[in-house]
Amino acid sequence: MTNPCVYFSLFYVVLTLCIVFPPPEFKSAGLTLEAIFQKWLGSENEMFIQYHVKRTVMNLFLHSMVPFGYILGLEYVRAYTYANVDDQLLPTWSFSWKIYVAVATLIPLTVCILFFWWFPNLWKNHPIARKLSVYSNPGASWWTVASDINIEFRRVNKISIQSSSIVRVVATDNWVIKITPYTLDVAHQSDTALILSSADVHQWSPHINDNVQFVNIEVKPTRQNAKAFKIRLNALDLKDLQNRITRPITVLENVRVRRSLIDRFLETFADEVSKNPVFSTTEELESCIGCMQVTANVKLRKLCEDEIAHRDSCSNCYCRPMWCVDCMGRWFASRQEKEPSTWLSSKCSCPLCRARFCILDVSPVVQA
Repeated sequence: MTNPCVYFSLFYVVLTLCIVFPPPEFKSAGLTLEAIFQKWLGSENEMFIQYHVKRTVMNLFLHSMVPFGYILGLEYVRAYTYANVDDQLLPTWSFSWKIYVAVATLIPLTVCILFFWWFPNLWKNHPIARKLSVYSNPGASWWTVASDINIEFRRVNKISIQSSSIVRVVATDNWVIKITPYTLDVAHQSDTALILSSADVHQWSPHINDNVQFVNIEVKPTRQNAKAFKIRLNALDLKDLQNRITRPITVLENVRVRRSLIDRFLETFADEVSKNPVFSTTEELESCIGCMQVTANVKLRKLCEDEIAHRDSCSNCYCRPMWCVDCMGRWFASRQEKEPSTWLSSKCSCPLCRARFCILDVSPVVQA
């Protein structure tokens, strides 16, 4: 029969990993430290910096208690297992186990001493406070910078990218922030260089014929005493980050960033549409009703040789030009099956009148 201590050890290791590196199932069920201690932490959206100061303190203390918690749990299991055994027959502590107990006890005590050094003057010595103080004006408190970040984080135009189970990247109007379990890395966009230094490709699964690319971006502030840091993102999230920040991301010559499947399809879709006969019109063209950013530039009309014989055949569309080629391409792709190799030869229905069309029926629009 297997010793119950072995079962407890395996359970404790798995539970610890799920708490330190919470999987999506734990997050959705609210079984994370942030969710459990939400009342004490407060609202991240209202007080972003204060929230993460408390969060980092909480994580550091609870994670430091993991070795000591294992001792308490294991001793409880041992006491329960040998409840009816004479004290002289109980297993004795080995020298290595005594060393482990001593170290496991010293770790949380050391962390508590560290907290006493951080706490005075409203966490003035906390690592987050020291990083923000680099950006404060002479004679001003780091809370001034914290207040500015709090205000920007409340705005709806920020982006938040979950780069891993424990790391998140936030970009506001003026700041790039990397959120890690024990601290925050911050950089003001006005004096920061972003360099995409490397990229690596990984396969999701041996049974799935698709790969995912991750890019590594070096964030290098030029401000004195500001420390550089790295962020690692899925290549599909790179465009979202580029759209939010004001600084360009420099890509090194030896790095090739893969574009998303939809971006590659849109380029091919636009190229194929440009080969079709143009549609000339004298009416004034309005903005695309899909994106409202560019003028409508495509018209659906039956040009292919598909005979009208069954319900899946192409048919005439009598809608006026109302879409741009990108929005029409996104609509076309969204109505296709999961196999991308068949998209160009497939058909779709008009977003308004539901007339069937293929890519040969999409004409570029020119004003006469």
